[in-house]
Amino acid sequence: MLNAFVSSLSVYSSLLSISVELSESFSVGFERPLFFLLLPIAAVALWALVFRGASGMASDRSRRWFLAARVVVVALVVLSAAGPYTVQSQMTTGEPSVTLLVDESDSTAVTPDAADRIAETIEGEGVAVRRVPVGTNDSSPVGDAVAANLQEDGNLVLLSDGRVTGGQSLQEAAALARSVNATVSVVSPEPRTAERYVTVVGPEKVSLGVENRFAARVDGVGPNTSATLTVSVDSEQVLERSSAEAPTTAAFNHTFESTGSHTITAEIDANDRFEANDVFRKTVRVVEQPEILYVSPGEYPFRDYLGELYDVETAAEVPEDLSPYYAVVVQDAPAESVGNVDRLQQFVIEGGGLFVVGGPNAFESGGYEGSNLASMLPVTTGEGQARATNIVLAVDVSGSAREGMAIQKSAALSVLEQLGDENDVGIVGFNYQAYRVADVEPLSENRGELADKIRRLRAGGATDIAAGVRGSGELLGERPGTVILVSDGHDSPDEAAGVAAQLSERGVRVVTVGAGERVNERTLQTIAGAGSGSYFRATETTRLGILFGGSGAAGASELIVLDRRSFVTSGVTLTSSPAAFNDVAVRPGADFLVAGGNGQPALATWRYGLGRVATLTAHGADGTLDGLLREPDSLLLTRTTNYAVGDPERKATGVTGIPDTRVGESTTVTYRGSERPETEGATFRRVGEETFQATVTPEERGYYEVLGATYAANYPREYAAFGPDPALETLVEDTGGREFTAAQGADIARFASQRARGVQPVETDWTWLFLLTGLLVFTAEVSYRRLQVRRRTTTADGGLP
Repeated sequence: MLNAFVSSLSVYSSLLSISVELSESFSVGFERPLFFLLLPIAAVALWALVFRGASGMASDRSRRWFLAARVVVVALVVLSAAGPYTVQSQMTTGEPSVTLLVDESDSTAVTPDAADRIAETIEGEGVAVRRVPVGTNDSSPVGDAVAANLQEDGNLVLLSDGRVTGGQSLQEAAALARSVNATVSVVSPEPRTAERYVTVVGPEKVSLGVENRFAARVDGVGPNTSATLTVSVDSEQVLERSSAEAPTTAAFNHTFESTGSHTITAEIDANDRFEANDVFRKTVRVVEQPEILYVSPGEYPFRDYLGELYDVETAAEVPEDLSPYYAVVVQDAPAESVGNVDRLQQFVIEGGGLFVVGGPNAFESGGYEGSNLASMLPVTTGEGQARATNIVLAVDVSGSAREGMAIQKSAALSVLEQLGDENDVGIVGFNYQAYRVADVEPLSENRGELADKIRRLRAGGATDIAAGVRGSGELLGERPGTVILVSDGHDSPDEAAGVAAQLSERGVRVVTVGAGERVNERTLQTIAGAGSGSYFRATETTRLGILFGGSGAAGASELIVLDRRSFVTSGVTLTSSPAAFNDVAVRPGADFLVAGGNGQPALATWRYGLGRVATLTAHGADGTLDGLLREPDSLLLTRTTNYAVGDPERKATGVTGIPDTRVGESTTVTYRGSERPETEGATFRRVGEETFQATVTPEERGYYEVLGATYAANYPREYAAFGPDPALETLVEDTGGREFTAAQGADIARFASQRARGVQPVETDWTWLFLLTGLLVFTAEVSYRRLQVRRRTTTADGGLP
């Protein structure tokens, strides 16, 4: 019974352990404090044994001394049972170790094999090494390997080029490493073996009879080696060029004279490591020129320009039947002269395109305001009104931003300076969590105070961009508006992009500004894309002034591209300086792509129903498009028209589309027709009205055909990039690791030792001391009484237990 009681007491007591901190570095505690309940019970029992019904010759004084001694013994035993311990912070050397991840995929074959040398040197310094192979042949799941080998406070050393071909990215692995306080260092030797590979870029779908531009590019690493590039279109050679250097780009133009699938094959003859990537294949689908309706009361050169690229029909006004057309282009036309606007509106809602080009007779001068035509456009007419909105400026104050904090503050202050007074602005600072710095209030009344608060921000803590985006949304509350995120982007984009997408659904746009000594632009672009916003570099904050009511660049006349993520503006160079702009303002929800130097809207787009609408309001003094019709600016007109046209085969049936892919990577075949197609090697499923899809995965390089459509299967992704990936640098920075060379094995060992060494809480169990002290007290008390008997100063029949 007693054993059961003590056992139960031990179990419940361990759940109620207590600790008292005596100083910052020293504390005392008991693991099983409930055992102290036995002390008064034992004291009462001892008193009863010694005094209650006492007999014998022992005096009261002797009995009191005897009771005191036994109480002390029992107290020491109870203290021992309570599990006494102390915790003191001490400097410890720890047990340093290194996990060496060795990338054995083919892309590392162009670098020296340094794994054995590194491991031997580290072990020679007394640091244990666990060696783990990563990847094989054309598979490089480097991110997965980093994530799978993380240990709390651990040290990973990645011997790799960082070229991930599958699984999670290095950014995702870095986020996991930070969560367990693990560092990832990198050894990435420079390539010493010559390797060359070829690619071809250009449009995937083109119009019959229209000249298009393509480029074959030879890239590579290692010493210069002679390489001869040949390019063939439909097996007919169109280009040959030799070069010893890489990269080398050979551009060429080609006009296809028949519809259907065509092939472009680029091949290099080079003395290098791999042959698999010496040939690149590309398919181009050629379609009939889409038919476009051009409507204008005047005669402008833009009509002739369109005629070179599309099948253009001219009309004085919009007719009743628009079924033959893919898009309608309206230039410098008053609203009353456009014609059947109701039919045009239905045409766009059902998927057609509309491109409205301005001039002295359009928009504010053409009676657009309040018309049905204006309701379809991404701009409002009349003099542009101030674009007031609610804005939260989210500033990264995390540890990753510490070195570039001066740049972060400067960028944030520059953003604040660009915002117009009509906006309401608040500020959030964030590291691993968001901090409310200033509520959303009128900027006109608080500009100086907000600037002062930005200057007083201090850096520290881990980075969680998602927390900053989420905190900014909470500061906005139920109000629509914009989050302007100022950060170096050193975090995984996935969670933050998810939060940005949620904000976008409730009318909050997320714009990102890259600021810091080293900016991860890919992360910030991903977040901006998910949040329906744009990404700007810190040097481009004047564009924010155009978007949010600032003045832009005073006196500037050139056009400014505001968003290069759009299909319309990607890769476009603008050199012209239009003499005039229509007075319009961009609607909320529209994409403001190009502005004049003083902030005037020039090009805007948006979706209307199932269709696409674009407006160009920059023009020459005579109503023409002037310099916009000349290269390189003319590409903007072509892209905008293509945007309005959309898929030039969307009206066709019995059509098969299939993108190019790589060996081992699947691609989707899309067939449009009334009946489910059947073909060997592909099983189609219905995904929409008269739309069917199937998935195919090629196992070998070459050209393949499905239902009359050709697609290319190129060499695996493993052979498409060599040398250290820039993502390795971000991985090191984000996890607190270091970049080493293959000759720095001793430095790796010292780094691991420094990581293991530090002030650690050391717990000491004192159970033994109290048991030993109790035994010594008991022994001393018994020995003393025996000695007294021998000296005959007392008797053995004193009556003491």
